[in-house]
Amino acid sequence: MTYDHELVLISETYVEDEIGNQIAQETRKPVLCNVKSVGRNEFYSAATAGLRPSIVFVIHGYEYNGEQKVEFEGVRYNVIRIYSTDFEEVELTCERVAVDG
Repeated sequence: MTYDHELVLISETYVEDEIGNQIAQETRKPVLCNVKSVGRNEFYSAATAGLRPSIVFVIHGYEYNGEQKVEFEGVRYNVIRIYSTDFEEVELTCERVAVDG
């Protein structure tokens, strides 16, 4: 399998400002990935649960630390399913984030 595309894994941590408000800070980590289509069965099964999977990214398992947001070619996605295909690879099934959030 070739890893020809760049995917940015996004993790969020919360810090307090000077008056105690919680502010989200993003940490971005670029990794190489392979891009796959969402399978027909998986798409329709997820749709019955109210999810809209649109793309699958395959990355090395040691690079993934539970991030729930990713960015690919300038588009944000939420990770809705994580599947370890073998010892080295992890598939991240993602749905596109709506424009308004």
